[in-house]
Parts: sequence; structure tokens; C-alpha cells
Amino acid sequence: MATVNDARDPAASDVRRWRQYLADERAEAAVYRDLAARRGGEERAILLALADAEDRHAAHWEDLLGDRAGAPRRADRRSRVLGFLARHFGFVFVLALVQRAEARSPYEGDADATEAMAADERIHGEVVRGLAIRGRNRLSGTFRAAVFGANDGLVSNLSLVMGMGAAGASTRTVLLAGLAGLLAGALSMGAGEYVSVRSQRELLEASNPDPQAQAALPFLDVNANELALVYRARGMSAEDAQAHAADVLRDHALAAATGRGDAEEHEAVGTGTGAALSSFAFFASGAVVPVLPYLLGLTGAAATVVAVVLVGLALLCTGAVVGLLSGAPPLRRALRQLAVGLGAAAATYCLGLLFGTTVG
Repeated sequence: MATVNDARDPAASDVRRWRQYLADERAEAAVYRDLAARRGGEERAILLALADAEDRHAAHWEDLLGDRAGAPRRADRRSRVLGFLARHFGFVFVLALVQRAEARSPYEGDADATEAMAADERIHGEVVRGLAIRGRNRLSGTFRAAVFGANDGLVSNLSLVMGMGAAGASTRTVLLAGLAGLLAGALSMGAGEYVSVRSQRELLEASNPDPQAQAALPFLDVNANELALVYRARGMSAEDAQAHAADVLRDHALAAATGRGDAEEHEAVGTGTGAALSSFAFFASGAVVPVLPYLLGLTGAAATVVAVVLVGLALLCTGAVVGLLSGAPPLRRALRQLAVGLGAAAATYCLGLLFGTTVG
């Protein structure tokens, strides 16, 4: 490994690479501090610790460069984009991007980076993943409904207007069918999501311990420990149930003494109302896209082509966003979304042509 004490001067290419690493590490530390400024408590402390780790990496490159560091360089495009997003956009969205960035550390094969630095970068990705879990759980209920709603609206209404157009229906008929499909589908999606999420929450709540049973804990006979029977009924061995019951009683006594209580929320499920409104709004926003050309006065093949292009772009966007938030490759998710959506529309268009030919 090269050091500032080497008798020979490093190659110019090494100096350029080290200076770029230095700029990137400084930018990444700034990203974590920008994120920390928008959080509190443990999350803030963890983000600041990550920033400190990036500062240590930057110090390594400063030591190697010595007086060759020169004026600060601009970070690479990825780090600059992350910095902008950290200052202006949602926490979970930025964490998903940071997670992917940490997974692509250049230090693995670089002899000038220490093994500890390479290990740090790998672990940083897992730390960021852990930070993102809670936010993803909060998003997952309404986000799932939003994504499903938008994609269903895009694909189903595009299929509808393409099928009607291929069958020879007039422009007015296609437009009315598209608007009817928008309204009917949005109402159906909203009602379905409400029932689905409410049912899921009720099922989870039914599986949770009765809150009123907590009131009996202080009066249990510690020696007999009837609470252990509850855990044995749930499948624990007698020894494990006894130990777990003792822990629960001790924790309950501590909570009573400190005034701290337990509150469990089904964050990953979301609320029925939130899911319903999200699904309705996003289905409608997706379903209006294939109808736009007809609302703007286009007819025939021109309206069909414009509708396909608009829906294709929308499918690429929704697929990329899902990929980013889930930590998957955004391009692959976007292309998959596009292929599935346009494939369904093409099948309906072919059926419309067949139906039109048969009727004619």
C-alpha cells in the first residue's frame, strides 16, 4: 500500500483516483449529516456515526495525498445526486439510493484502501438497510395500494380503450368507455383495498394478546406463574415458557415504575382508509393517462399510439420507483413493468381486432 512516506512519488493516475475518493467520502459524509438533520433520537445518532466513518475514510486519502490534495474536487455525479435528494426528498427514498451506493464500493479491489475501509462500506449498506426498514414498513400499506392502483389503472384502461378501438368503436364510444372504466375501477379498487386492509388488521389484532389481560399481571402468583401456561399454550416448552413469563413480569413491573407502556402498531399493513384513498386516487391517475389523447381531440390510430407511449412512460416510471424503494435494480423493474403492461394491452387489442372482424 502506498503511503505519504514512500520514497517514490505516486503515479499521476493514483493521485487523481485518491483525490476523487477524497471528494466522494466528503460528499457521502455530508449526505449522512443532511439526513441526520431531518431525524431525531437513535436514527440521528446512527446517521452521524456513519458520517464520522466516512470522515475517517476521507482522512485516509488525505494522509496518502499529503500536500498533493490540492483544491477540493467535485464529488462524482452519484454522490452529488444523493446530496441533492437528501436535502429535498423523502428519507426512505434517499436511504434506498444510499443503500445501493454503499453496495457498490470501489474499495474491494483497490490496494490503496485498507481492508477495514472495504469492510466498513459493506457494513454501511446493512446499517442503511436497517434504518430503511421502519420507513418501508410505514410506507408499505399505502405504497402497495398506490403502486397497484396506478398500474391497474394504466394497464386496465389502456387495454379497454385499445380493445374498443380495435373492435371499430367510434371515438366517442371509446372515450365514454375509458371514463366509465376509470370511475368503476377506482371505486372498485378503493373499496377492495379498504376491505382487504381492514380484514388483515382485524385478523392481526385477533391474534394479539387481549390488552385487558395486562391488568391481571400485577396480581398473578409469581410462584404459580399462571402466565407460563399462556406461553405453553402457544407452543413453548415448559422451561422456556417459565423463563419468558418471568421476563414479562419483570418488564411489566419496570414499565409500571417508569410510566412506560407498550403500543403495538401494524405499520406494515397500513390503515384501511389510507389504503382505500390511496388506491382510488392512484388508480384514477393511472386510468386517465390512456384517455388523455381522446380528451385532447385525437382520434383513430394517432390516439392509440399516443396512449401507448404515455402509458409506457408511466409504467417505466412506476417500475423504476418500486425498484429504487425495494433496493432492486430500477431499470430491470421498469422494463418488467413495461413488458407486463403492454403485453396485456396487446392481447386485448388483438381480441378487439378479432371481435370486430367477427361482428363485421
